[in-house]
Amino acid sequence: MKQKQNLINIPIMKKLFVILLIVSASVTNAQSIFGKWNSFDEETNKLESVIEVYEKDGKAFAKIIKIIDPERQTATCEKCKGTKKDQPILGMEILSGLKQKGDEWSGGKILDPKNGKEYKCYIKLVEPDKLKLRGYIGFSLLGRTAYWKRAK
Repeated sequence: MKQKQNLINIPIMKKLFVILLIVSASVTNAQSIFGKWNSFDEETNKLESVIEVYEKDGKAFAKIIKIIDPERQTATCEKCKGTKKDQPILGMEILSGLKQKGDEWSGGKILDPKNGKEYKCYIKLVEPDKLKLRGYIGFSLLGRTAYWKRAK
């Protein structure tokens, strides 16, 4: 009789295990800097673009994967220097080489395609769906902060 009860519980245990895996995977994703993020215009607070933050060789990178304004779809980085000069902003890598240090990622650069300038930066997940970005020159005190919200 005990053998029959154990066999009945095995499928239930498998189902619970699968449910736990799914829940933990979604929680892990929500607690990561990686994924798609909405970027907003600093003056109007309107959705401007969707950025994908991804990992490559243990470092964080990000590129613009969607531009909301239809008139800006083919915009190029006119003010950029070097290889990014006059390149399409859509698909452009704007965040590069950040390494994880505790709960923040730093040591890399962020590009502002509006003015073509690169800044030192750090990013930090401040809420499961909110990412803080701080771009600066020299010290992190001399810069500006932006917040991205996770794209749904």
